[in-house]
Amino acid sequence: MAGAQQIPRSSVMSLAIREKAALYAAYMRFIDGGGLFIPTTRKAQLGDEIYAILSLMDDPNKVPIPGKVCWITPAGVPGRQQGIGVQFAKGEAGEAARIAIERLLSGALQSTRPSHTI
Repeated sequence: MAGAQQIPRSSVMSLAIREKAALYAAYMRFIDGGGLFIPTTRKAQLGDEIYAILSLMDDPNKVPIPGKVCWITPAGVPGRQQGIGVQFAKGEAGEAARIAIERLLSGALQSTRPSHTI
């Protein structure tokens, strides 16, 4: 249908990060409100709504992260893992996720080590 507006697709994904180095590589601190790179081969488009369930280190509690796709690394990019970046949604859940991640990364956020995105 010509001129029809695309409605963002919604998806649920899960991610377990067991090491601080992996969390540093996945965290997108340069995104307003925070973001997280999720390795995946699943097709996505910018703006797609994502609900991620994140397991951090040894914490038995899961961190729910609602957000939208803001970054795509397609297959075949030299030196980069295929996946998507998810910008945390504004609101309590997104802010709680950002705080939990930044607390775990305290001291490492100023590092110049490369990450999955930059």
